Amino acid sequence: MKIESLPLSAEQPPKPPKPSAPRRRAKVIALTLLAVALAGAGTYALTHRASAPAQAAPAPAAATEPVHELSPRDIARVAARPLAVTLPVTGSLTPLSQATVKSKVSGVVLSTAVQEGMDVKAGQVLAQLDPAEARARVAQQQAMLADAQARLALAKKNLANSASLLKQNFIAQNAYDTSANAVDLAQAAVDSARAQLDLARIALADTTIHAPLPGVVSKRHAQAGEKLSPDSPVFSIVDLKHLTLDAQVPASDIPRIRVGQDVQFRVDGFDGRTFSGKVARINPATETGSRAMIVYVDVANPDGLLRAGMFAKGTIVTEKSAPHPLLPLGAVRQDKGRDVVYRVDNGKVVAQPVTLGLRNPDEGVVEALDGVDAGMTVLAVPLDGIKPGSKVKLPDAKG
Repeated sequence: MKIESLPLSAEQPPKPPKPSAPRRRAKVIALTLLAVALAGAGTYALTHRASAPAQAAPAPAAATEPVHELSPRDIARVAARPLAVTLPVTGSLTPLSQATVKSKVSGVVLSTAVQEGMDVKAGQVLAQLDPAEARARVAQQQAMLADAQARLALAKKNLANSASLLKQNFIAQNAYDTSANAVDLAQAAVDSARAQLDLARIALADTTIHAPLPGVVSKRHAQAGEKLSPDSPVFSIVDLKHLTLDAQVPASDIPRIRVGQDVQFRVDGFDGRTFSGKVARINPATETGSRAMIVYVDVANPDGLLRAGMFAKGTIVTEKSAPHPLLPLGAVRQDKGRDVVYRVDNGKVVAQPVTLGLRNPDEGVVEALDGVDAGMTVLAVPLDGIKPGSKVKLPDAKG
């Protein structure tokens, strides 16, 4: 079998011959030199950029200081006024003058002229008792006085006759002395009868019951037609023009209280109205079981709005100063052992040293004796991030 070799296709190009070993080695060396050259150029560029002067780099933008915007609660406008230190007290109101009107004589009540809640004046008629029995006693005593006066007149005549007979020695001295003694006894009887008549007239006058003091009738104990005996209560009257506030104060606070101190208090039901009074007396003994002492406060009540038995809450002004600028307690800070406040001046915070005086923790204020003037604006509370030199913006007028 004859094998013939077919010719190569024209479409398939002949394969290039493989390069020889020396040529491949030269090509590798050329590529290596090119890589070394590129690396040297990069190193030169980086070194040249680092060594360039700093002025060539662009300057960064300057940082602006922040402005803190304040709210109305963060600031306080300093005002000057007197400052008072107070002591809280509670107690009830009692009338300074009150009386229970009683009947001095026995009798039947004919009429009563007033009722509970009515105003009365001193000497005003409150009730009328039956005066018939009292009038009869007056007539009886008048008759007894007349009898005694007649006996006295007869005794004086007998004494005159005895004196004339004694001068003529018709009677003995003993008889004259007896006549003189009879005159003395008759005079004593007249005096006694006159006193009994005065008592009867007083009893007759007591059948009309009068008000012993001005005030308001708080209770009526008797009605018309009732039979009263001596010392039976008829009316109770209280004087509401002058009241006393019986305030309980702990014994430890008594040294702070003095007679004449001002007292401010409120009573429920008067829409926040404040009433005033003055310390009048201090009880020298403590109340049993409470270790508190009673302070009596004199309260003027000219309009009669306050009533007996009302419960009052108030304060006693124990100390009071002259007008000074007042600062909130939260505005005072400590800086190197001294008291300072942060005031706002032309949009910046400034540390202002101050000298403090009287404090009132209840109101939350302290007076500034030096360093602060009225009208100054200060930071009322500590704020994070705000210190002396910080820029701030105050709230507008509406805020």
